[in-house]
Amino acid sequence: MMILQKIIDNINYIGAIALFVIGLRIVVMHSNLIKRIMGINIMGTGVFLFFIAIGNVTGGVPPIINPNNPDPVYINPLPSVLILTGIVVVVSITVYSLSLVIRIYETYHTIDQKELSKIISEGKDEH
Repeated sequence: MMILQKIIDNINYIGAIALFVIGLRIVVMHSNLIKRIMGINIMGTGVFLFFIAIGNVTGGVPPIINPNNPDPVYINPLPSVLILTGIVVVVSITVYSLSLVIRIYETYHTIDQKELSKIISEGKDEH
């Protein structure tokens, strides 16, 4: 029972680690560039969940002053602010990456990294 209680208490951390590992597996195992971008996004979601879990305080309230509650326990707002900034960065990187994939496809007619490596290496042999 004690192990189950530890798992329940740390489910946010376990979920964050699971998301990160799933994303890492996608990035490492797939050669399709779009799947790799999706894997990076899943990894980022795991990092976001981890930061949010760190900022959570059991029984905590948002840091808004309430005269009716003179001695509250506040949650840490800094991880939430960092997550908002991180989401903007991840969306920007995703859009830029997808635009690069489009240009790669227009140039080489493939989005598979193994095929791209073969095409590029054959092109260098000709020069």
